[in-house]
Amino acid sequence: MSARVISVGRKAAHEFSKPPCDVIRLVEGLGVEGDVHLGKTVQHLSRIARDPTVLNVRQVHLMSSEFHDELNAAGFSVAAGDLGENVTTRGIDLIKLPKGTQLHIGDGVIVEVTGLRNPCHQIDNFQKGLLKACLGRDEADNLVRKTGVMSIVVSGGNVRAGDAIRVALPAGPHLPLEVV
Repeated sequence: MSARVISVGRKAAHEFSKPPCDVIRLVEGLGVEGDVHLGKTVQHLSRIARDPTVLNVRQVHLMSSEFHDELNAAGFSVAAGDLGENVTTRGIDLIKLPKGTQLHIGDGVIVEVTGLRNPCHQIDNFQKGLLKACLGRDEADNLVRKTGVMSIVVSGGNVRAGDAIRVALPAGPHLPLEVV
């Protein structure tokens, strides 16, 4: 199965979920048009409080629908956009990509993966016990954050459900993703 976009969403207010919509427009160097996190500098409230001048490396949030499947199989009820992602994917193990991976989406849109999203306590406000399900351990007992990846917009344009995604790995050595 080829990688593709399952759903897209945006929200103009600082609220947890992002309702699905037909299309989102990504703006180079800024993020998702009409989304509260659009901007050259940090737009997440906790990061603004620390230092509002820091560059925004969290412009577009991507999460895999396979993770939604995992959560639903564990008894939760999670759909596209519920956990705040702008782009829901299928066919890519996003959290295992190296830093700097470029995702070519549809006709000319490119986002570059900057790091992992760190799940926060708001996830338990959405559904009790969900935060614990968003964390795991790998073979070496390292903490695994499963709530997707953050990225910046390298080349803008429209993104919609059904768009193909092509993965372009950066030149090596590959650096693992860290929380951004």
